[in-house]
Amino acid sequence: MDILTSLPMILGVALIASASPGPATLAIAATSMGQGARAGLRLAAGVLTGSLIWSVAAAAGLAALMLRHGWTVEAIRIAGAGYLFWLAFRSARAAWRGGPPPVAATARGSFRKGLLLHLTNPKAIFFFGALYAVILTPGQSPVGLGIVVAAVGAQSAAVFLGYALLFSRAGPMAAYRRAHRGIAALSALAFAGFGLRLLTARLS
Repeated sequence: MDILTSLPMILGVALIASASPGPATLAIAATSMGQGARAGLRLAAGVLTGSLIWSVAAAAGLAALMLRHGWTVEAIRIAGAGYLFWLAFRSARAAWRGGPPPVAATARGSFRKGLLLHLTNPKAIFFFGALYAVILTPGQSPVGLGIVVAAVGAQSAAVFLGYALLFSRAGPMAAYRRAHRGIAALSALAFAGFGLRLLTARLS
């Protein structure tokens, strides 16, 4: 497959994967509504960094190596489920306690949360692994592969950072202040559901 002529198709598939509802988009939306643009953008930057790490790893062939060693993927799967359950617990605790919405987290903490959220997501390994397995051919130009990595990264940045800016606007933030306990409860259920699905899913 010629990478450059197939770039629109590649970007289309990657757009669906990055923009679809999931733990990362939920965390970005909730953080942006509850803590503002700064924390939301930092968390989105962490998610984006994790996505770029998996993308570069897959392009370099590391994902294929990981897939040959099932215990590595299993360890990431269990760690990812555990982290989602931890997020569910924190959201449930916020919903139970009530009170004012949480104050803004530090920029460093928000970035780390987003990074861990994506690095412990084994689905990313399989997505990028499958994507590059399709387009990689013997003698593939490193320049062309680099263009794909950069294009997918730029598109992901637009999606994740765009979500942060969208949900940190005055309207969504005001709605969050009025219904933050309900949003925290729904977030807890969603994170727990994602964690349970990840823990019980067959990834092979």
